[in-house]
Amino acid sequence: MTHSSLPETAAAGDLAAWITRPGGAETLAARMGIELLEATPQRLVGTMPVAGNKQLYGMLHGGASVVLAETLGSIGAAMHAGGGHIALGVDVNATHHRPVRSGIVTGVATALNLTPTIASYEVIITDEAGRRLCTARITVAPNTAEVIRRARS
Repeated sequence: MTHSSLPETAAAGDLAAWITRPGGAETLAARMGIELLEATPQRLVGTMPVAGNKQLYGMLHGGASVVLAETLGSIGAAMHAGGGHIALGVDVNATHHRPVRSGIVTGVATALNLTPTIASYEVIITDEAGRRLCTARITVAPNTAEVIRRARS
């Protein structure tokens, strides 16, 4: 889900620019207002507004939490893979603990396992009061481009 043409040592501001680059408005992350505050292959922090990402009952949509989790994990895996590789999500799951109706939510993705072929992250999403809203886990294949290239050889 994330193409790793971003700089390997990109600062969070560089990553935010990468998500909102020309044509980036077509990304789901940009449409949902996701902003990256910190990003290394081991730990990523991003925020997302509740406004505009609600379900019919006026609460943050569970799928929006999953999008935040997958965005953070995919970017971390792309950074882990390095230039010239893409990172494709292979599994994502989430447990929603409590609703939120307004404000900004924060996702913190922590690497659980980083290998050449698999990157797994736990993502904790909290509200502005620090209450846990969602716990997600994402598994990403970070060297997909290399695997595809080898398969074609």
